[in-house]
Amino acid sequence: MLKRKIYDKLLDWKNRKSRECLLVQGARQIGKTFIIEEFGRREYESYVYLNFYRNPEHKRIFEGSLEAEEIYKKISLYVRNVRFLEKETLIFLDEIQDCPNARTALKFLAIDDRYDVIASGSMLGLCYKEMASIPVGYERSMEMYSLDFEEYLWAVGRTPSAIQALRGFFERKEKVDAGIHEHFMTLLREYLVVGGMPEVVNTLLKTNNYQEVHATQKKIMESYREDIKHYATAASRQKIGECYLSIPRQLAKEYTKFQYKIVGKEGNARRYENCLNWLVDAGMIKLCVNVSTPQFPLVAYEKPDQFKAYVTDIGLLASLYGYDTQAALLKDTLTGPAKGGIYENLVFDMLTKRGLGLNYFKNDKNTQEIEFLLVRDGAVIPIEVKSKRGATVSLNHFIEEFAPPYAYKLVAGNVGVSDAKITLPLYMAMFL
Repeated sequence: MLKRKIYDKLLDWKNRKSRECLLVQGARQIGKTFIIEEFGRREYESYVYLNFYRNPEHKRIFEGSLEAEEIYKKISLYVRNVRFLEKETLIFLDEIQDCPNARTALKFLAIDDRYDVIASGSMLGLCYKEMASIPVGYERSMEMYSLDFEEYLWAVGRTPSAIQALRGFFERKEKVDAGIHEHFMTLLREYLVVGGMPEVVNTLLKTNNYQEVHATQKKIMESYREDIKHYATAASRQKIGECYLSIPRQLAKEYTKFQYKIVGKEGNARRYENCLNWLVDAGMIKLCVNVSTPQFPLVAYEKPDQFKAYVTDIGLLASLYGYDTQAALLKDTLTGPAKGGIYENLVFDMLTKRGLGLNYFKNDKNTQEIEFLLVRDGAVIPIEVKSKRGATVSLNHFIEEFAPPYAYKLVAGNVGVSDAKITLPLYMAMFL
């Protein structure tokens, strides 16, 4: 079983909740169903599972009255061997996007509060299925992602104590031993290619074959195309696919800002903007917006028409470039702007999975670009990403002009400190 951090968040919800259901959202195939089922079996005396996609007849439970008592009665009709034990039963409503009435019913189940209720669904369906009523105030929403780098390290056999020892170098701002440094750089390049989709990680663990990994990624991409056909309108399906498949080209430019003209002929915001938003709602990509000035609060200075688009699983992005590129990434022989864009996406992947909100900064003169900005205690902290060793002219100018309390430079090299600039190996992004 792949160890997931969200399990502890589920426990925290169980122990702290009060008249509140939990909605776990996320892209397809990131492991939502598996981890919630495991949680139900381990933490409760009784576990009730409804799947509205696999068993469409379960939708009948939520027809007519949505009073909690009526729902429990109907569950007993449709699900074998049901036991309802007060405070010791978890009801799991899976693929809830296929039953809008069940989403509405969360309010009444929360008010009743005899049994815990977790719902799960793809962000796609939750955004594009009509809901009669959203249970505001009775539903806590939690977003789930594919495995982050630390979870990947657990999966491939690195112990929490080994990762904690590595964290010590980060906290002390101390150089990592050369052998350890190269070991974790190798693991990072592996994560760069494999990513965090559970089926892909398990493929690597079972086969030790990167070609099988690539084949599994292609299978997942095909399932995403089927989701586009299922949820998107006929008029937008092709354009949505064009937007997604343009991202490898967008990230291969010197300046990785998203440009509609790269997507296709006559590309412009009017033609493609809704399609890009569709991919965001699906959890397949996230956007990072430029700011006019790197001042707190960053949201006040955002330029909504200037943004970068990143794939939410770094392994799926690498697969879009093809197996030969994945092999070159593993061997660290890839060169050119594409490598820089891929590593940008890697760091974005690592930081957003830690729950960090990010912007970027490129000045009006196009003379200065900082890949990411984050906020710490009201201060704006710049992060520059380098896929190899090299000078950081933009970061140096940023420090001189805006005087942040500190700044991060993420590189293939080792730890170092020079005044306000802290240089870290790329793998230490998991500690920021």
